[in-house]
Amino acid sequence: MALGMMVDGKWTTEWNERDRSGKFNRTPTKFRDRITADGSSGFKAESGRYHLYVSLACPWAHRTLIMRKLKGLEDVIGVSIVDPILSDKGWAFSEQPGAIPDSVNHTQYLQDIYVKADPKYTGRITVPVLWDKEKQTIVNNESREIIRMLDVEFTEFATLENNLYPKELQQQIDDTIDKIYMPINNGVYRSGFATTQDAYNDAVTELFENLDHWESVLANQRFLCGNQLTEADICMFTTLIRFDSVYHGHFKCNLRRIVDYPNLWNYLKDLYQRPEIKETCNLDHIKRHYYMSQTQINPTQIVPKGPVIDFDERHDRDRFNA
Repeated sequence: MALGMMVDGKWTTEWNERDRSGKFNRTPTKFRDRITADGSSGFKAESGRYHLYVSLACPWAHRTLIMRKLKGLEDVIGVSIVDPILSDKGWAFSEQPGAIPDSVNHTQYLQDIYVKADPKYTGRITVPVLWDKEKQTIVNNESREIIRMLDVEFTEFATLENNLYPKELQQQIDDTIDKIYMPINNGVYRSGFATTQDAYNDAVTELFENLDHWESVLANQRFLCGNQLTEADICMFTTLIRFDSVYHGHFKCNLRRIVDYPNLWNYLKDLYQRPEIKETCNLDHIKRHYYMSQTQINPTQIVPKGPVIDFDERHDRDRFNA
């Protein structure tokens, strides 16, 4: 495996996103173009034009798979799924169960997609990637922006009428996604990738303070922004579904488990049990990726058998519709 990056279009395993204090600082994504319904951005929403490259293991990529399902865009936007275990050249395509080879560019490694878009690319090779088959380039590799495009700009092609960015909640949704990003979505990584005790202590403390906050919020409403499912819930879900199986042990986020939070646990089950969301979840890919790819944390690559978690257990969130 290799946690690496590209420098001037060449692969290197010299990867480091930690500062001198041992804190993990995520490198910003670099492809930030936008698809619009009217094409005014230069990238028009069209059926069959775009392709998603994702990992079932990655929480950021998982967001885009969920939105694609919730909008009913499976026949509009194609998908390729990388192998869960990083190769010596990063994310790779394979024939392993759950993986889907690159049927568009026929590459072996995801890095080839980045170099095709920019032969001198410098940066990390990450998922998700939204590819334009017409212009032969990467449109965007920022999950938050991709789910917004799928939610808002592809309405003409959506076969399911799920609006996760309703006009009356838009500011609240944006604010909530901002609020959960650093302490929770990125907070688990800041805890797990910390290389000093102080950096770890700061990150894990902030993480659980924020989980405690949302536990209180969810005592009084079904979802993060009220009683309607929104993009913010998708952003929270992909962290929570991985928490007890991976982040609690592998990343040392072990003050509490999600199952120890009555409201967060029932909220998680409520989301998971929606067929469009459940179908995108693959705990085998998730566990094998983290425990077998991140050898700087788990050098033996041993994947734990547990925990046993019943996400299909009855939840109590229907009480908010009474």
